[in-house]
Amino acid sequence: MAMLSLPIAFSSAIGVFAPVFSRPVWQHVKVLMTGAVLAPGQRTVTAMLRIMGRSAALDFQTYHRVLNRAVWSPLTASRLLLRLLVAVFIPSGVVVCGLDAPSERRRGEQIAAKGLYRDPVRSSHA
Repeated sequence: MAMLSLPIAFSSAIGVFAPVFSRPVWQHVKVLMTGAVLAPGQRTVTAMLRIMGRSAALDFQTYHRVLNRAVWSPLTASRLLLRLLVAVFIPSGVVVCGLDAPSERRRGEQIAAKGLYRDPVRSSHA
């Protein structure tokens, strides 16, 4: 397998995630991350490999194993991603995060109304 050569700016941006993965797995992650940026539409592993020219590779299944068998921490990766996004998009200042109650639309015989509202006073049976 040929080594993936990436532009320095992109390589340094995704290099933040390198400590999350082992060295052999990181080689596959770089291909997947680059494919995720380049792939149009849905970003499935297959679409990422297709755009990277690796759809006919013999180690095709190895890339799928990165997500379900490789030992890595999605929580650590998400923290690194949040730090990276804040550093890039909000270099100085205060970050305010707001949380909202989840709203869901459900259907069924027992559910009379379906909507995206929640009023605690009106939602009781009394």
